[in-house]
Amino acid sequence: MTSPPTVSAGTGADRPRAADGPDPDELLTRLAARSARNSAGDPVTHVERLPARTGVVAPWPDWVPAKLRAALADQGVVAPWRHQAEAAEHAYAGRHVVIATGTASGKSLAYQLPALATLLTDPRATALYLAPTKALAADQLRSVAGLGLDGVRPACYDGDTPRAERDWIRQHSRFVLTNPDMLHHGILPGHAKWSGFLRRLAFVVVDECHTYRGVFGSHVAHVLRRLRRQTARYPRTPGQPAPGPTASPLRLPAPRPGSGPAQGPVFVLASATSGDPATVAERLIGLPVSAVTEDASPRGGLTFALWEPPLLPPASGSEPADPGTGVDPDAEFNAAPVRRSALRETADLLSDTVAAGVRTLAFVRSRRGAEVIATTARRSLDEAVPGLGSRVAAYRAGYLREERRALEQGLLGGDLLGLASTSALELGVDLVGLDAVLICGYPGTRASLWQQAGRAGRSGREALAMLVARDDPLDTYLVHHPEALFGRPVEAAVLDPANPYVLGPQLCCAAAESPLTAADLELFGEGAKEAVEALVAGGALRRRPTGWYWRHSGRPEVDLRGTGGAPLDVVESSTGRLLGTVDPASSHFQVHPGAVYLHQGVSYVVDDLNLDDGCALVHAEEPDWSTHPRDVTSLSVVSVRSYRDAGPVGLFLGEVDVTSQVVSYQRRRLASGEVLDTRPLDLPARELRTVAVWFTVSPQALAAAGVEVADVPGALHAAEHAAIGLLPLVATCDRWDIGGLSTAAHPDTEAPTVFVYDGHPGGAGFAERAYHAAAAWLGATRDAIAECGCETGCPSCVQSPKCGNGNNPLAKAEAVRVLDVVLTNLAKVTPTEPPGN
Repeated sequence: MTSPPTVSAGTGADRPRAADGPDPDELLTRLAARSARNSAGDPVTHVERLPARTGVVAPWPDWVPAKLRAALADQGVVAPWRHQAEAAEHAYAGRHVVIATGTASGKSLAYQLPALATLLTDPRATALYLAPTKALAADQLRSVAGLGLDGVRPACYDGDTPRAERDWIRQHSRFVLTNPDMLHHGILPGHAKWSGFLRRLAFVVVDECHTYRGVFGSHVAHVLRRLRRQTARYPRTPGQPAPGPTASPLRLPAPRPGSGPAQGPVFVLASATSGDPATVAERLIGLPVSAVTEDASPRGGLTFALWEPPLLPPASGSEPADPGTGVDPDAEFNAAPVRRSALRETADLLSDTVAAGVRTLAFVRSRRGAEVIATTARRSLDEAVPGLGSRVAAYRAGYLREERRALEQGLLGGDLLGLASTSALELGVDLVGLDAVLICGYPGTRASLWQQAGRAGRSGREALAMLVARDDPLDTYLVHHPEALFGRPVEAAVLDPANPYVLGPQLCCAAAESPLTAADLELFGEGAKEAVEALVAGGALRRRPTGWYWRHSGRPEVDLRGTGGAPLDVVESSTGRLLGTVDPASSHFQVHPGAVYLHQGVSYVVDDLNLDDGCALVHAEEPDWSTHPRDVTSLSVVSVRSYRDAGPVGLFLGEVDVTSQVVSYQRRRLASGEVLDTRPLDLPARELRTVAVWFTVSPQALAAAGVEVADVPGALHAAEHAAIGLLPLVATCDRWDIGGLSTAAHPDTEAPTVFVYDGHPGGAGFAERAYHAAAAWLGATRDAIAECGCETGCPSCVQSPKCGNGNNPLAKAEAVRVLDVVLTNLAKVTPTEPPGN
């Protein structure tokens, strides 16, 4: 049987590609040789090769209309892969289903088939598509619209949709593509205007559902329950047809009672390969879900290299600034890093691959990093071949809609050969023809790592993926312990809909949409009854015989993503031109007065930050210094949920209150990293009640281990930094999702203590996972410090890029002794619960 050339509708196989370049092994050899010529040693620490795989096709389901088959054939889809057909059969038969297969496995066809087949056979039916990013929704719109199916009328409905178009979409579109934020802020509050659409809703697609984790995922879980609640208020018109069981060549089980379209829309969830996808999907939508996990799509071979940037010569301390960016790539972490900056290394690698005609996507975790990599690569390319730099760009959140769409079209159309992007392009946007992916720093989870690596080779060709290690404890550990990445299952998404800091506000939103009833409390799950009682006592809700009512005139203000509210505008003061936006949670660090702000390679300095007006005023300038904010944090223990009493050591899990404030910033000279001055800032403090894991060690045990009293603060501080850096090894998080604090004598514990806490209100499950995996977590932390070749501590082990105290004091050797004491004593005990719990 001949395998089809592509696997998902609208893949754009006819778009222009870059010219054929070197194969992955040849390209990797070239890159490593270039690096070795400029430094001592081979930067490649490990190479993993994933073999190519052939695909397994399945026949078209009988219920797929001929018109839809013809449209897909025009796009190059001549038959579905087996996993696509299996998931589509589940959905069309009325079973909620999650398809969790690899990147570029064609998951979109699995939900397009049942949704579009139903829309074509039932002229009244509607479908709703939810994506975590606007770019992904726009890409799916291109895919569905490209099929040219009469009567479907797909349309994007999000914050970028002009007001004039929104009424038309509500009244006429039958395939609405949006995101959880717009569903939460726009559609559900106006459910009466959407009643026609909701009454006919046959399918809800939740794409890239593995991204809904932590507090964001917990909020989205309740937004979906609110959607289910409103669709139940607008039942299907009697006699209206709905998809249902049909004869299936795959011999799937019968639909579950009460789960079919007659009782509400069918949910089809798509996920990258993840641990236990059925359980995660069920927690997300609150309904039983079938899982399809066996990937039957073909895959080109992948060469995956781990790359550690070389050590800088001792005399240099840092690299010269790039005069075009006004930024020292090495100054992101500290003034005199031990290794070459991952930003600089990734920029050079991007330049080399683009110069070789290799279509490349570079992922970087920060917005500033994406700007620096793109601008540095552009300058290098223009020096080599004038004009070639124009084929490289940055892509990140905060750009205006027009800028984002132009970049997407440039990448899809082949005008761009290289792109430096934040995780905004990690998801299933169709990036046909990419031959290489550079990952600047471990993205926090194995799931994200493989999702990003899978962006390469989407046309079935051999591809190259490279993880470029940052000078960071976790990255250093991983590039020297490849077994922690390869051959291990990816993590399951962590979300907790019962989190009271999520559940209470979501119940308020539901009550504002329509009064809550006793039946609704069952829908919202564990803790809903207690949360409603607390909301009544607090004056947010009023109890009446017909239910619980929202007491206020305005709607509840609930931020799904935990960014602190509406984004702040970044405005050029001389012209009034809107440059972009910054989320409130980052504003104190990125656009404080005096900060250097980058936008598409142009450097600006912030004149004023007005938090009340939501605006930062900037002016264009290329200063010879960079800015580095510093903050202070205090923490108090609220309650203890669980603990382990290990004699001189105690391990605790509980609630804490964290108060943090950005109090100053340093200006550092670009050429040398020299600190020019420290300037004070007058910004408000931020308060957070969250969940933390912490351990205490008695002073006597530390003294017996050889830790002098004067070294205790530095030992605990170093252990805290490394523990934060290694937590993503055991929990589904990024080090920027968590915080920490250490002290030689905390007032609440009366002992030397190290705290690590979730950086989200109410917690996100990270600290809880760390508590239960303490031996593995702290053991890896101890090994990462002990195995590092530095003498007194470096960014690869105990220095932190986010330390508010300038990485002072730190005591590397003593941190190993502290962790030895903790691990030895914890090994002797089992967890117990505190009295009264």
